[in-house]
Amino acid sequence: MSRTPLRAAVVGTGHRAQTFVRGLAARPAHRVAALCDPSPTRMAFHNRALAAAGEPAATGWEPDRFTDMLAKEAIDEVVVTTVDAAHDRYIVPALQAGCRVVTEKPMTVDAVRCARILDAVQATGNPLTVAFNYRFNPVHEKVRALLADGAIGEILSVHFEWVLDVRHGADYFRRWHREKRSSGGLMVHKSSHHFDLVNWWLADEPHEVFGYGRLGFYGPEAGERHGLRRDYDRAHGAAPAADDPFALDLAGNDTLRALYLDAEGDDGYIRDRNVFGGPVTIEDDMAVLVRYARGATMTYHLTAYSPWEGYRVMFNGSSGRLELEVEESRWAQPRTPVASDSGALHGDTAAEHAGGARLTWRPLWRPPVEVPLDTAHEAHGGGDPRMLDALFGPVDPGAPDQGAAAARPTATQRDGALALAVGLAANRCFETGRPVAVRDLVPGVWES
Repeated sequence: MSRTPLRAAVVGTGHRAQTFVRGLAARPAHRVAALCDPSPTRMAFHNRALAAAGEPAATGWEPDRFTDMLAKEAIDEVVVTTVDAAHDRYIVPALQAGCRVVTEKPMTVDAVRCARILDAVQATGNPLTVAFNYRFNPVHEKVRALLADGAIGEILSVHFEWVLDVRHGADYFRRWHREKRSSGGLMVHKSSHHFDLVNWWLADEPHEVFGYGRLGFYGPEAGERHGLRRDYDRAHGAAPAADDPFALDLAGNDTLRALYLDAEGDDGYIRDRNVFGGPVTIEDDMAVLVRYARGATMTYHLTAYSPWEGYRVMFNGSSGRLELEVEESRWAQPRTPVASDSGALHGDTAAEHAGGARLTWRPLWRPPVEVPLDTAHEAHGGGDPRMLDALFGPVDPGAPDQGAAAARPTATQRDGALALAVGLAANRCFETGRPVAVRDLVPGVWES
């Protein structure tokens, strides 16, 4: 039996919004009815995508008229993909209006905004979903299943290393993410993925954090020190950027041109800043120690300037050890054109030099076992399509395995707050050099 589609609004129409606009357009039970962004050019780009999918155009709205949009467009669900620091500006009124709300990670960037969101959830009884797509990667699901089944007994410690190569890592230093007031830094914007994974894998709460962080590779001072800095502010039209391996060519990719270069006259946003120009207020090398409620500890390191990209995570338990290594790119080639139709530098297409994934179970007193894996290098390790199924239902409900995919649990506002708490605590440690009890930063979500 056919039914009237749920009317969706997507707020923030940059690159990441494509996943949701196209995902919703592919599902007959949903309709993108409204777009909200300061740039008419970016909204027009997404309306072209809707037209290509056979969907009607969405109405464009300015951010200052967001609450009017909710009422006049009769919005049922809101997807928030704005600059991280603006998430609460849209989450809270959407919850108050009775809408179902999905927000990109991180949920927000500081404790005050987090409390505002949690208070709105409690006051309205209307839950929030955080789009932690890494949970839906089949490799990560396999790790969780093995740990939950007791493959290594009681989990006593975790070592987690994540390295971003000089192609992907540099991109955080070209755009708004380089300002901590906008992104919370990589401990909040990027590492919220990883902290959520560990919270989820351990089924535990983080309680105390200690760490050190520094800007040691990017930014003007480090660029001068390492002999990497070129003299330009932004890459487009700058002669010194022409052969700079760290420069991004917006004009060389149709989507990047349409979303950013062509939209500069709307809001003045510059997408291709010099990674060795200033100011940069976030860190690029971070070491963190976390203690969990049941006693396990995690050592975590994020590097944003590596020759290769991927991660290693090891779990030590009372009856063995579990080791995961994922090599997403074995090396970064300089001046590689952005080949993705979506303009992505990472995530939705496999890298030319992608490696593989290896999961090894090492039980006590027995030979190690190589665990078979279902691996993918595109769409965030296969996580995006599965996440969309869980959030909005499968594209074809009658297809094999689609019911199971749609039944996977999604992350709540509590999960978003717990992942955020680790990043916020780490940021405070960077400033003070002292351990931080995370429950002091984000109260109201702790079970013990």
